[in-house]
Amino acid sequence: MDLTCKPVTQATWPDLESLFEGRGGPSYCWCMAFRRIAPDADKADRKDALRGRVADGVPVGRVYYDNAAPVAWSSIAPPETYLKLGGPEEPGEVIWSLACMFIRRDLRGLGLTRQMVALAEAEAAAKGATVIEATPVDPDSPSYKFMGTVPFFAAAGYAEVARAGTRRHVMRKRLV
Repeated sequence: MDLTCKPVTQATWPDLESLFEGRGGPSYCWCMAFRRIAPDADKADRKDALRGRVADGVPVGRVYYDNAAPVAWSSIAPPETYLKLGGPEEPGEVIWSLACMFIRRDLRGLGLTRQMVALAEAEAAAKGATVIEATPVDPDSPSYKFMGTVPFFAAAGYAEVARAGTRRHVMRKRLV
């Protein structure tokens, strides 16, 4: 499978919606777990909040396609669009954060994550990022697996720079 991707915009919103509301999709959070929203927000509130960001032109991520069919999602955006996720910023760095990934359940285990991360890195670099940051967990972590695992990101050239909470590792890769 050779993935392509597009930013989430009002035009691609229906593709994102089909992924999130499909079998195994993250419709419970609408990828708002690490974005500013009222603590008592329910599913509908989260969906509306993400849709509002998209309507306002705020970068929220990418939809990945196999031919014309949406098959995956990643939340790749500048860190100011999230709550604080990671480690310290060095002078002159432009960091983009890869906070979440989702692959349609029937396509998991096919190696699509590697393609998704490579495409996300290219998108961030094209938008001026010099560093991409991820906050993966250990493979045996009971939660946050949607953020990836430490061995995966280490193999992709990321190095740990900090910890975020008890489970998440802050890993970064220099893009330029």
